[in-house]
Amino acid sequence: MSQDHLRKTSINRVPGITQMLKRILRENGRDYIGTYSIAIFCMILIAASTAFLAWIMEDVVNEAFFNRNERAIWLVSGGILASFLVRGAASYVQAVSLSKVGNNIVARYQQRLFDHLMALNISFFSDTRSAQIAAQITQNVTGIRDTLNLTVTLFARDVITLIALIGVMISKDVILTLIVFVAAPIIVLSLQYIAKRLRKVTRQSIELNSQVLGAMQETVQGITIVKAFTMEKQLSERIAQTISSAESRANRIARLSERTSPITETLAGFAISSVIVYSAYRYLDDNVPSGAFFSFITALLLAYDPARRLARVQINLEKAVVNARMIYEILDTKPQQSDKDDAIELDVKKGELEFKDVHFSYPDSLVVINGVSFTAKAGQTTAIVGPSGAGKSTIISLMPRFYDPTSGAVLIDGIDIKNVTKASLRNSLAYVSQQPLLFEGTIADNIRYGRSDATDTDIHEAAKLAFAHEFILEQPFGYDTPVGENGISLSGGQRQRISIARALVRDAPILLLDEATSSLDNESEAAVQAALETAMRGRTVLVIAHRLSTIASADKIIVMEGGRVAEEGTHAELSAHKNGVYTRLQNTHSGQKADEKTAELAAQKSIKKET
Repeated sequence: MSQDHLRKTSINRVPGITQMLKRILRENGRDYIGTYSIAIFCMILIAASTAFLAWIMEDVVNEAFFNRNERAIWLVSGGILASFLVRGAASYVQAVSLSKVGNNIVARYQQRLFDHLMALNISFFSDTRSAQIAAQITQNVTGIRDTLNLTVTLFARDVITLIALIGVMISKDVILTLIVFVAAPIIVLSLQYIAKRLRKVTRQSIELNSQVLGAMQETVQGITIVKAFTMEKQLSERIAQTISSAESRANRIARLSERTSPITETLAGFAISSVIVYSAYRYLDDNVPSGAFFSFITALLLAYDPARRLARVQINLEKAVVNARMIYEILDTKPQQSDKDDAIELDVKKGELEFKDVHFSYPDSLVVINGVSFTAKAGQTTAIVGPSGAGKSTIISLMPRFYDPTSGAVLIDGIDIKNVTKASLRNSLAYVSQQPLLFEGTIADNIRYGRSDATDTDIHEAAKLAFAHEFILEQPFGYDTPVGENGISLSGGQRQRISIARALVRDAPILLLDEATSSLDNESEAAVQAALETAMRGRTVLVIAHRLSTIASADKIIVMEGGRVAEEGTHAELSAHKNGVYTRLQNTHSGQKADEKTAELAAQKSIKKET
């Protein structure tokens, strides 16, 4: 079952807001209880000071304007000033506290996501575009923070403030309070309907935005191909459709979200105008002092904002929870390969490799390797050759357990690699791929990735063995020269020699080479081949070769065809079989070289004629 299918299945079992809140609080609540306690205390002060402002309005009107009590004016004014001072200080502490927690939550989940992605197996990344993963994480990582902060502010600020203000309203006039609450059920039912519709649209919007960001990232990374093939117009038209769909979803979210405004504003206007009419008639007919009325109106107006926020809380929470769910979909993806409970640490004594009746097929695909058996002797070089699609690269991928065989076993010194820890297995291997990948940082940083505790002397020695030392010293800052994105400032041969130095500094007993020279020009290939010959000495080497001339001196050559071992032997032994697969590959390669030579001579003659 593919990772994509698993994710789609998990999406169909979407947890509700309550379940997500419980999980987020369970994972984070205890760690931030101190800071959240401070923020909640400040919010209670804000709620109390807000209610106090409404409550004291009766004294402002009655004592200052009706009774003309000069002493009361100063007391009331002092109380209002003190209330605002408390409110200002509490607002500052609360905002800073929540920001501090929120920033830490974002940082924590970024690290947690990265660590989890590192633990996932290769098939996850094969099924998912890397640019889309990056875009999804960028967009959604704030969902946990927003969910927590919304929950805290909901209960500690808005609910408490609203309760306090309703208490003031009831203390001033019960009938007026009942008039106001006539509108509440209508608002709640309307918002529940909108929230349900908003959930699906929000997820679609996030996914479309991820596609837009992913497409942009891929285009930037492949800009040379885009320019070379004049793909600008095609890509622009293609991404325009996605952008248009994303814009449409965003507009729909806005329409759904803002439908609450006319509903709440209309009902609030109805409630307030009814209160004013009722109070005015009481004042005119019964000559009731207006202080209580002004206090009630103040409490009602101050209650409007927290009530409006609470009315929209389900919608705002739904948006935040959708983001949080998509983060948890990644975090809940289980690594398909994990160490056994009784896994041992691999200690390579000799370094003999053995494939024993290995079968393998990728998920939802045909068999790639069908009953492969061979032995790569310790300290020797074993080359794997064959036509495209024969399963050569898959053989290399099984060694570090990027994938596990469907059946059969891969052994090192007689130990099945399934029974050892992946860390100890991979620490015993050095790997040089066909396409050398360099990471952000300096040349020295990229070599040191082979072994984190390598000294500068170790790095320089590895670079010398990889024939990279001289060109590194010619760089603007030597070993401290930044390589740029994926080593763009270096040639293909230079990048490959740095990757070989990275493998050499690891000083592993087993070396895996996956067509390490196939994409290089002749001059770069010669330099890299010389570096590889140095790297091979004293190690067990498993090498995939595209150019047969590079493996003629191998101790053993395994010839694969159709996922099976067709032939094996030395170069001389295999060449002796005139009708063998190896001979056919040699003839094909010789023909390609002859065609290249003919084309080169024709080009030279053409140049001579023109000059």
